[in-house]
Amino acid sequence: MILMDIIGWIVLGVIALVIVGLIFWTVGIYNRFYSLKNSSEATLGQIRVAMKKRLDMIDQLLGAVKSYAKFEKETFERVTAMRASVATAGPGDLNKVEAESRSIFGRLLAVAESYPDLKTNTTVTSLMDSVKGIEEEIARQRYTYNNISQEFNTMMDTIPSNIIGRLIGLIKLEYLQFEEAIKTPPKIEF
Repeated sequence: MILMDIIGWIVLGVIALVIVGLIFWTVGIYNRFYSLKNSSEATLGQIRVAMKKRLDMIDQLLGAVKSYAKFEKETFERVTAMRASVATAGPGDLNKVEAESRSIFGRLLAVAESYPDLKTNTTVTSLMDSVKGIEEEIARQRYTYNNISQEFNTMMDTIPSNIIGRLIGLIKLEYLQFEEAIKTPPKIEF
């Protein structure tokens, strides 16, 4: 009888250890998902800040260039609207803002190329160098965000973490594409 009680307690102990182990394992997966989710949101925030800085500099460049060339009022309005939308933009919206701001920047560079006096203007040169630095920062942050998204999405696709992810209502993260950057990187050297 005592032997049966001891065996019963051992079995209950093993079952309790397995249950506690499963709970810790589940909590670990849960915490990893939210760690990656928070990292992706923080990185998106950094991208938003960098894109806003770039748009601010483009706006400053437009101001420096407008004395040399007559830009349409629409260009100024688009830059202002993009700057306002960056703060709340999701990955898909950031892809659109990226493409549009590259287009405006490209047109701005074309104007700068057309005016030799403008090319030697220190303010314009300094702003162009700053935009180049921000372009590199955006590229680094995009790379980081996409790596985080890949790890998160892999967890959402693989067993057993996908079961936990679905149970807590998570969905895959969207990648930042910025295809325009791959096709035609901005030329900012004079």
